[in-house]
Amino acid sequence: MRHISLIAALSITLLASTSAVLAEDCTAAGTVGSAGSASAGGTSASSLGTAGTCRTDDGTTSSIGSGGSAATSDGKAQSKTHINDNGDKLKAQTKAQAVDKGTFSKSRTKTSTDGSTLDSTTRTMSHAPGEKPVKNTTNQKIILPEQ
Repeated sequence: MRHISLIAALSITLLASTSAVLAEDCTAAGTVGSAGSASAGGTSASSLGTAGTCRTDDGTTSSIGSGGSAATSDGKAQSKTHINDNGDKLKAQTKAQAVDKGTFSKSRTKTSTDGSTLDSTTRTMSHAPGEKPVKNTTNQKIILPEQ
């Protein structure tokens, strides 16, 4: 099983570099990201999520992104992403899964920010019949200091 830490790092770098507010203007700022990949037999699934927040004297600006993919040589694959904007809270979830008979790979990433806490968790699992399942969890959480 391989982790997509390069993609997560590139996503976080891109997220940090495309902010509308310069980093020097933030009184508190943070970015988080997590990613993961699973594969077994002819199946594979990957997902990632990133979030960033910048707090200034004028208010808080946040951004979030998530995505995933799944593939199989002879079965079913699907990937779904949902992003919810609820006022000052942003939440994203991506699920990717590939199934080929009894073999499967899946990856799920949940990312959120409420302006003061940023959190991203990725869980992966792969399984082939007759073998022990392979599981992994990656988590990153930041709590910004109060002003």
